[in-house]
Amino acid sequence: MTYTRKNKGVCSLSTEVTLTDDGVIESVTVVGGCNGNLKGISALLTGLRAEDAIRRLKGLTCGSKHTSCPDQIALALEEALAK
Repeated sequence: MTYTRKNKGVCSLSTEVTLTDDGVIESVTVVGGCNGNLKGISALLTGLRAEDAIRRLKGLTCGSKHTSCPDQIALALEEALAK
């Protein structure tokens, strides 16, 4: 299942996550933002259970922002799991 979420409060525009039927991350693609860092994060998340990734990423901030691209990934994963 593939789910796309429009990001809010960060430089990146959107996050697309693809999960297996049992909640394992197959891929994460973030449009915009810090390209190299987000490619690295996406590579590290591949193969993890979505719940584990959410626990690690949710609530992380970027500078003075109340969110971050990793936090937005966590929100996209939560929304995908709820579908």
